[in-house]
Amino acid sequence: MNTLPATMYSVVLNHGGYSGTALEPTIKDASDWLSEAELPVPSPGPGQVLIRLRAASVNPSDIHFIKGEYGQPRVKGAPAGFEGCGDVVATGAGAETLQDQRVAFVAAGSGAWAEYVVTQGQMCIPLRPDISDEDGASQIVNPLTAMAMVDLARNDGDAFVISAANSQLGKLMCSLGRDLGLSPIALVRRPETVQPLKELGAVEVLVTSDPKIKDHFVSISTNMKPRVFLDAVADQLSEQLFCAMPNGARWVIYGKLSSEMPQLTQSGQMIFMSKRIEGFWLTRWMMSTPPAEQMRVVAEVQARFADGRWKTDVSERLRLSEVVPNLASALKKSDGKVIITP
Repeated sequence: MNTLPATMYSVVLNHGGYSGTALEPTIKDASDWLSEAELPVPSPGPGQVLIRLRAASVNPSDIHFIKGEYGQPRVKGAPAGFEGCGDVVATGAGAETLQDQRVAFVAAGSGAWAEYVVTQGQMCIPLRPDISDEDGASQIVNPLTAMAMVDLARNDGDAFVISAANSQLGKLMCSLGRDLGLSPIALVRRPETVQPLKELGAVEVLVTSDPKIKDHFVSISTNMKPRVFLDAVADQLSEQLFCAMPNGARWVIYGKLSSEMPQLTQSGQMIFMSKRIEGFWLTRWMMSTPPAEQMRVVAEVQARFADGRWKTDVSERLRLSEVVPNLASALKKSDGKVIITP
């Protein structure tokens, strides 16, 4: 085992359990939810690895989690953060093959916003040397979700709808759809993002603030017949657009960027038009997808980052010591991901 320090700098959770709220992933002051702490460096158990952090990414799921709005409970005083990349510096029994490798990881045991992270070896992906640390820190949550959901969409036709399409994940899905010969229909908040998304691969781009968006969408839906709506917003407009989609349409909700609670106004469509509403959670996909298929997807993801087809747009870089005072303001910057380094 490498010589390791006894303690590590960490950004930890102020609260435990769930909050019972379901608001958008924004915060006014990170100190309401997070604190700085010096914690003992954890030791890996059987099947686990200890990782020295290189970089961690901030996803909307991280913000929902620190606020108690995610699908698993918080542990007060534990490090926050789901995803990152780093070097394996110690292993438990059964994970020795990962020793000294640079890996992308999902934290399972202690959070990613700390100098050292313990997680399961099976939650790590060895990284190619031509993958940057910032791309490595964003290698799992968004890219695997993009691959899995676009695979889901293409089983139901060429056209599909993407909300929050100017997000990092939305951009990945637009370019992947283009590369597969599909026709992404993108929904965005700001008019200035329309042309860049068309250049990435979106066939149609609609601005959600346009008062005629529903009329425009009805026309597009009539012509292109999209049957899958990949939705990270889940507001009343989402419901209205879903109702304008053809028979057999699926509303796949994978995020909650809006605090608005949509009402179902045309429930008869579920009965008479065979429509359905469902959720997507990457953790469940990783648990249920055969290993060979996961390996194929992981190899494709890394190839796309290595050759430049995909990249991580970074809006802000913060040191761990800068997270509590600066995270809220960093998250206000659009069109990129916040990256955390030790």
